Amino acid sequence: MTRSDDDAELRHLERAFAAAVGARPGERVLDVGCGDGGPTRMAARAVRGGRALGVDISSERITAARRKAWVEGPGNASFEVADAQTHAFDEAGFDVVMSRFGTMFFAEPHAAFANLARATAAGGRLVMSVWRDADRNAWARPLLSRILDAPAPADRSGPFSLADPDATRALLERAGWTRVAFEEVRWPLWYGPDVDTALTTLTRLDDPREALSRFDGDDRRRAERRLRDELAAHLTADGVLFDARAWIVTARRRPREAA
Repeated sequence: MTRSDDDAELRHLERAFAAAVGARPGERVLDVGCGDGGPTRMAARAVRGGRALGVDISSERITAARRKAWVEGPGNASFEVADAQTHAFDEAGFDVVMSRFGTMFFAEPHAAFANLARATAAGGRLVMSVWRDADRNAWARPLLSRILDAPAPADRSGPFSLADPDATRALLERAGWTRVAFEEVRWPLWYGPDVDTALTTLTRLDDPREALSRFDGDDRRRAERRLRDELAAHLTADGVLFDARAWIVTARRRPREAA
């Protein structure tokens, strides 16, 4: 079976994330920011007799997810192009809302999590993986500041917007969730089987691409050489790996009379 880039990069996280989701037969699951649909299909297989819906704002990713589900199954996985922060999901239509790194980029986080709470049955579960702060992720602040001499990502924006447990707990509780908990997970983030693949993967990401755009001519070539040397230093028998740390955040939908 061919894996998507997302599945390959995050393959060492799969077991911990699936265990936290704990999808059970008959449940209705919503996967937010589903990408190519790997987590959606995982959940669909676990909820035999139930269903799993994956949503993403990218029509290209949804097309790929539908294609993979058509080839690989299961038949109870479906996919829609939708913005989870505004989409009119059926009220209380899901038992589980899950997201693997798909909730950090909401323009209006409170509105988004309130909309997801509205779509979740009372007592239903929220399970999402989000990055810990940039200093704790070798591929983020250390890489950009030391190798490319670039401003590091801010802890309260973009991929690190939900890194602070106190702020994220307060956000979720205001939006209708309770029993918010955080479990740290640490794993090797996989960028590819060799340095060339890893360089291509890394320079497609916004922050490294923007950092490299600050250079031209010989400066650009030197910056790319430093980056390549750093990737080579992380090459193992299992490919190019960087230490990564995230939170798996879990919560429960507050009873509606208490919301």
